[in-house]
Amino acid sequence: MIEVLGVSKKYGSFTALHEVDLEIGSGEFVAVLGPSGCGKTTLLKLLAGFMGPTEGAIVMDDAAVATAKGVVPPEKRNIGMVFQSFALWPHMTIAEHIKFPLHHHPNRKKEGKHEVQARVSNVLNLVGLESFAERYPSELSGGQKQRVALARAIAPKPNLLLMDEPFSALDVELRMEMRREIQKLHRETGASIVFVTHDQSEALAIADKIVVMNAGRIEQIAAPEEIYTRPETEFVATFVGKCNMVKGQWQDGSFIPAINPQSKWPDLGVAKSLKKKGIYPVRPEQLQLSKAGLNGVHGTVTFVQYQGHEIHYTVDVSGETWTVHETVYSTRFRVGDEVVVGMKVAAQPEKELVSNS
Repeated sequence: MIEVLGVSKKYGSFTALHEVDLEIGSGEFVAVLGPSGCGKTTLLKLLAGFMGPTEGAIVMDDAAVATAKGVVPPEKRNIGMVFQSFALWPHMTIAEHIKFPLHHHPNRKKEGKHEVQARVSNVLNLVGLESFAERYPSELSGGQKQRVALARAIAPKPNLLLMDEPFSALDVELRMEMRREIQKLHRETGASIVFVTHDQSEALAIADKIVVMNAGRIEQIAAPEEIYTRPETEFVATFVGKCNMVKGQWQDGSFIPAINPQSKWPDLGVAKSLKKKGIYPVRPEQLQLSKAGLNGVHGTVTFVQYQGHEIHYTVDVSGETWTVHETVYSTRFRVGDEVVVGMKVAAQPEKELVSNS
């Protein structure tokens, strides 16, 4: 168990983190998600021991490892680290990269040559690089380099694996492949993982729990499905997937859009904080277009994008821009068409939303 207790970090008059509280369970996969400058990398550096908090404390396995008074350095913590730039040593072979932490990590006892070699072979097999043991980083592709960085980090069996946007240098196909590799490693190593990213699809795909950060504060902590289907703040609703923020009033458990007071939309689990503001967050796939209808709002199609299995529409609704995602089997509309935008009727809307996330 790792606890972040009221942690703040200041640089002069600038506050990078504001009283952050967070628990990371044993074996849990946590994604820290947010835009550039939100404080996610600062949080990761504090967990690693690269610096200390201005206020608050970090506790690992019931022992304080960081307070305003002192910090346990990274080399004395049972952690592994995967950097954005891979940080491989050009003069070392792949096998030597993996051996290095086995000799220097605080979690490893001195082992004989055969035990070390067995662990190297095991880790190489785990990341699919058995035949690359004697190669150097310059002889590897980007995806293979990333696997080496992962192998080096997990070799000493750390309790906590910290990853700072490790896939940012990879192309789209490799990113998808590495997501599967990370999930596989998580299952087989049992380590707690803190994965920092600005890519919302990445966080939704691989994490057990997502921590959404903005301007040095935590906006919401929840499972991916809950973050997507039940955002608690306007920032989460618009940052994690696209969301139309419709204004109106809540009456007797239904939402009445200000644009069309004759419409009534059902409550699909909207957070109380958003209800108080008179806001209904609507995902593009929750909406549908039609040529006519009573329980909707009128708009004009301004942009159409064909996406293979979906068609993405941009609709002007009384000066507001709404996004609607329809399947390719639905009625097709063109730029300039007058349409009615309404809520889809679904017997189990939340399950449908999860499948679309």
